[in-house]
Amino acid sequence: MNSLQTILVVDDDPNVLEVLTARLTSAGFKVIKADGGQKALALVRTRQIDFIISDMKMPNMGGMDLFTEVHAIKPAMPVLFLTAYGTIPDAVRAVQAGAVDYLVKPFDGRELVKKLKKIIARTSPGLPDEGSAEGDAAFSMTTRSPAMQDLFDLVKKVAASSVNILILGESGVGKEYIARGIHRISPRRHSPFVVVDCGSTPTGLLESELFGHVKGSFTHAIRDKKGLIREADTGTLFLDEIGNISPEMQTRLLRFLEDYKIRRIGDLTKTAVDCRIISATNSDLPKDIENGKFREDLYYRLRVVTVTVPPLRERKADIPVLSRHFVSRFLKKNKMGPVKISAETSRWLCDYPWPGNIRELKNALEAAAVLCQNGILTLKDIRLTGLPEHPPDRMPASEPLSLEESERNTIIRALEKTRGVQKHAADLLGISRRAIHYKIKKYGIDIPRFQ
Repeated sequence: MNSLQTILVVDDDPNVLEVLTARLTSAGFKVIKADGGQKALALVRTRQIDFIISDMKMPNMGGMDLFTEVHAIKPAMPVLFLTAYGTIPDAVRAVQAGAVDYLVKPFDGRELVKKLKKIIARTSPGLPDEGSAEGDAAFSMTTRSPAMQDLFDLVKKVAASSVNILILGESGVGKEYIARGIHRISPRRHSPFVVVDCGSTPTGLLESELFGHVKGSFTHAIRDKKGLIREADTGTLFLDEIGNISPEMQTRLLRFLEDYKIRRIGDLTKTAVDCRIISATNSDLPKDIENGKFREDLYYRLRVVTVTVPPLRERKADIPVLSRHFVSRFLKKNKMGPVKISAETSRWLCDYPWPGNIRELKNALEAAAVLCQNGILTLKDIRLTGLPEHPPDRMPASEPLSLEESERNTIIRALEKTRGVQKHAADLLGISRRAIHYKIKKYGIDIPRFQ
């Protein structure tokens, strides 16, 4: 298992970095180094990292500040601290806040590796085995849905190749989880997995973020920038919300996919890059092609293989399994006592349409787990999270309620509760701000009437 793990080591002492790198590399880990907290944060945002080992006391950004920032970006990231005798209380507070452990300097290298392997064994990726589980040591999916089992079989087949993959599915179904899983079981797993959020990155910045730039090529270009495509060299580039990129960026991306060479903004030469492209979207790209919003030639370049992730309402058999998993993991992480989901609540969870899909289910259950009393999660706890006490009533057969209408009504209820504040409504639903902006526009919802 450890050969699949990439460890980020953070210390302002170059000698400690070299010692850690040598010890961990010899133990079979891949090591990335950072000599300070800010550099470490930049790597966490752009690289696939499985574990962080950090010094506690560093200039500018100490270990505790780094830990706080990392967990805001990736809450599940395991962090182990190295601490001098005088800063042990700080390390203890970090462990209480969620760090996995600490070691006191000077430490024994063999003890570090032994502790690291134990921690990785209990924090390895994938859902725990509940019911029927499909799995790989590096990527697992717990499911009772035939559609999801077929999807996982497809993932295992295509992961071994380097063909481009387009992942389709509604917001919150787990498209990035699938993309990371493909990378983890692919021959590129030892190289970076780089995420580009095409939906939230402004058009003017996306070109620089993807392709990089040369110092002085435009205002504020005060230094050379490598670009995320080059960061993904020999690895995987994940383009999330690909349907949102501008026509100009579509042209540039298509040009790259034709020869896999990039030219930074302001540069005269091209650089070859070997990376696999995995894209994801909740948009209807064929319809966008018909409307002239998306290039057909780019679409076919991106979708050599298409993976469609079904919405949660179409895989209701998975809801009880996922619910137990999310509640159990949340309780363990926050050192809370056991909570049981009542049978009535479980039935409600299976009946609710979950327009925000798995992300909404996870957020609702975590909030309900905090609110519940006597160790039993009830419908009252669900209602306190902002969801209705009863699932939407089913209309008579003569007046069918479409899934789109159900989703629209749910968004309207969330906006009513938050007085039209879209960010709060998105948090309530467990979906991203860009997703709620898209859906408000899609359904023609009038925001001022809620304010």
